[in-house]
Amino acid sequence: MSNIKAWKLISLFCLVSLLMGCQSKEEQLQETIKQSIAKAEVELAGLGSALDNGSIRNAALLSEYGRILSNEKPELAKIAGVLVQDATRKGPLYSGLQQRLADIKSTYLIPPYDETLQNIDLLRDAAKPALFSDALTDPINMLADMSGSSLARVGAISQQAEGVGEGNQLVGNPNYGNWQTNSSGISFWQWYGMYRILGDVFDRVEYGSWSKRRKYSYYNDYGRARYSSPKQIKAQTAVETRTKQSYQRQGKQFTSPYASKKTGASGLSRSSYTPPKSRSSYSKTSSYSKDSGSVRNSNNRTSRGVSRGK
Repeated sequence: MSNIKAWKLISLFCLVSLLMGCQSKEEQLQETIKQSIAKAEVELAGLGSALDNGSIRNAALLSEYGRILSNEKPELAKIAGVLVQDATRKGPLYSGLQQRLADIKSTYLIPPYDETLQNIDLLRDAAKPALFSDALTDPINMLADMSGSSLARVGAISQQAEGVGEGNQLVGNPNYGNWQTNSSGISFWQWYGMYRILGDVFDRVEYGSWSKRRKYSYYNDYGRARYSSPKQIKAQTAVETRTKQSYQRQGKQFTSPYASKKTGASGLSRSSYTPPKSRSSYSKTSSYSKDSGSVRNSNNRTSRGVSRGK
């Protein structure tokens, strides 16, 4: 009997130890997430300060492009003013990062923890000044196209070489709008809030044709993983799947807008060409001071000046 009691005690001890070990691992993951959130808060605040003091090169360039376009084409001044918001904390690109961080903070105790860590890593990548500066090439190039070629595109081939109309750079980017499906099952791009003014200037975009003929943009070709929330990626996937099924029923061929990277990108920072990390692997110190993306030190340079001339 004593042997049986001893065996039961040993079994109970092993079970308790196993449970304590599992709990300890979960607590360690939660602590890692908390530390990563704290680092993300510091880095995002640092990015906001860099926007405030004008040390993000392409933010300064975006403001300059907006000023020039407003002077050259006063009828476009209101649109230019809207696009220039992205050079500030008030812009949807920076605000989107803030909202994602708030969402993570409200749900980080809910498994799966690996996904949470991955989402934080992507957010921290997006908050790097060099990457954020690259992301601003989309509104910059929209202003460049609207200028009638008096302003040079940045980080992309010329409008003439690409052979595309104005206003395509922000289409598909959930920071500026979303895809809405009508009663006929056709999805169209709908601009958000203050960006609805763009709908008065640019042609309506239907998802299927856009998917097939999509041209280069930083977001769609390099920044989608970093500048989208998991919910936004899920919504994009749903629209793609729904459109693909609709095309198949009609016997049409469907091409995914993300099937391959479009050509034309040049002069981006090295970070943009580096695939996002697959797991949390940041060092304890932030790389913010080493990679400021400032006007003086940024790699996001274009070989041409602000203005091409007419």
